[in-house]
Amino acid sequence: MSVEPADRTVDRRAFLARTAALAAVTTAGAVALPAVARATGAKKPSLDNANAFVRPGSYGDPTELTIAEAAWLIRERRLRPEELLEAHLARIAAHDGTYQAFNVVLVEQAREAARRRPGRGALQGIPLAIKDNYYTAGVPTTANSYLFQDFVPPFDATAVARLKAAGGIVVGKTQMGPLATTRATTPDGVVTTVNAWTPTNPNQDPGGSSTGTATAVAGRLVTSGIGTQTGGSITAPSNAQNLTGIKPTMGRVSLHGIIPLSYTRDHPGPLARDAKDAAIMLTAMAGEDPADPRTQGLPDVPNLIDAATPVRHRGAVKLRWNTRIGVPPGFATGTSATALARQAFLAALAAIPGATVVEVPLPDEWNLLTGNTFNNVRLPERSEPFMPYLRDDLRGFGVSLTGWLQGALFGGNEFLTGQRAKVLLLERVLDQIFDKCDVAVQTGPVPFDIIGLPEIAFPIGFTAAGVPIGTILGGLPYAEDRLLSIAAAYQAVTDWHKRRPTDPPAGAVAARGAGLRLTADQVAELSQ
Repeated sequence: MSVEPADRTVDRRAFLARTAALAAVTTAGAVALPAVARATGAKKPSLDNANAFVRPGSYGDPTELTIAEAAWLIRERRLRPEELLEAHLARIAAHDGTYQAFNVVLVEQAREAARRRPGRGALQGIPLAIKDNYYTAGVPTTANSYLFQDFVPPFDATAVARLKAAGGIVVGKTQMGPLATTRATTPDGVVTTVNAWTPTNPNQDPGGSSTGTATAVAGRLVTSGIGTQTGGSITAPSNAQNLTGIKPTMGRVSLHGIIPLSYTRDHPGPLARDAKDAAIMLTAMAGEDPADPRTQGLPDVPNLIDAATPVRHRGAVKLRWNTRIGVPPGFATGTSATALARQAFLAALAAIPGATVVEVPLPDEWNLLTGNTFNNVRLPERSEPFMPYLRDDLRGFGVSLTGWLQGALFGGNEFLTGQRAKVLLLERVLDQIFDKCDVAVQTGPVPFDIIGLPEIAFPIGFTAAGVPIGTILGGLPYAEDRLLSIAAAYQAVTDWHKRRPTDPPAGAVAARGAGLRLTADQVAELSQ
């Protein structure tokens, strides 16, 4: 049993005060936020961690490997980064015409990076996909929008720079919802990226705005990738495409160099194949950044890779830390495929020593505080930095214009009331849910997006039609290590996360060719 998890070292009231201050910053500008914990000066956990390297069983196609497996082979000189990259580039050439996961593939840059002598860390030589709202130096960053169609940033976003410094290879930029508002479409609403599990059916939801990254990882076009989440765009595509995704606590990963959607709700994070890979990615991305005040004054990054390593006692898997898992009313009620998968998931968790499944009530006025009335207070945060564009040419916003206009037309009283409601919601979640449990099963990502708490999404089954079913766990501030430990333990006793979609049939019709288009009303609904 390892040291206590990070959520045991954080003062919940201090996090509440920080959230209230962050809400105020939206009107006062970038100012110092109150510290949640005093920095200890501890060194950031290393990616050269024995637990980050997992010896694979027999394998044929290197695109089947996880980060941890590929890293072991690269370190042991049984696989060269060039071989790993070329295998993925071959799949991109063969299948991305159907998947449409990428809007640009950096073939020569990726090959040059792969030729460099690998270091010791687990990300050395690993092919990665980057959502196209992250700045990439010298490479277009369009956010799939008219507004940024010609934008070429002069530097990398902090998260991208850290992944590259750790040895990750940027293969390309991925399709996304225009300005991160909906599933991946062209700026005028024509659907592009499909779900890798249903490549011939563009109507099957592939998740939120990080669709391109999710499809690239699920379709084995890259080993892992990164997205952003404001209203579910890491957890939703992870659930839709059988991946493990983490939306970390607000501030755990820098937002510097990411085209903004909401100053108090944007979260960068990884979309990966399992908990171990997600931990490796988040370890590389996380940490203080002088360019982002939201990252300062936080607890040190814990050893996420160790946390995502299953603990065994006499051969049986057990939880790393004793954990009460809260289940809200109605979560597993019914006989649908989703309900049955949830019932089996809870039973599997309850059977793991150290896990206790408990019922928890929803906080007072839950539906009101998490409904659209208060959820929409994020819209002015979205619109304010783009007011010059809204005044100049509305056509630049394409199919997502309605939400931007809504934000511009919100009254100041509505915005302020919404910010107060956000703090009240956080207070009630901390007091009324987490008084009775350590992590809570979520029925949707939005409540924890609103209040900046961490979430992890991972697979728990499939429908009869072979479409993935996932779930989401939410935790206390900076509880990424505990969340990873639970997902890792569950994945050690199940195999849902090991399943991969079959390749698209030859000549499959691409989504764009099918002509599926989202209306403004559909965009507004998906942007909630």
